[in-house]
Amino acid sequence: MLWWVKRNPEHSQALERVRQWTRARFKLPELTTILVTEIACGLPGCPPLETVIAFWTGGDQRHHWKVFKPAAEVVEDDLPPSWMKPALVVPDNAETDCGC
Repeated sequence: MLWWVKRNPEHSQALERVRQWTRARFKLPELTTILVTEIACGLPGCPPLETVIAFWTGGDQRHHWKVFKPAAEVVEDDLPPSWMKPALVVPDNAETDCGC
C-alpha cells in the first residue's frame, strides 16, 4: 500500500459525498469524470490538507477549485454556486499544483 493513500471507509465516503454534491450542483451527466482528492501543502500560511475538485466538460474543458480543508470537513455550502461554472474553467496553458 502506498503511504500517502488513505484507505479507510470514512475517507472514501467523504470523497464520494463531495463528488455527488459536485455532480448535483453543476448538473453533470453520470458519465462525467469528477476528481476529488486531498493534497498536502507545506507552504507557510497554507492549510495542512486541501480538497481539490476537478471535472471536465465538452471533452476538454477542465473546471477546478480548492476547498481549504480536508474532505471529511467539506460541507455542501463549500462548493461554488452553479452560476460560477464558467469561471471555474482552467485555461489550457494554466499550471496547477494539483496535477489535474
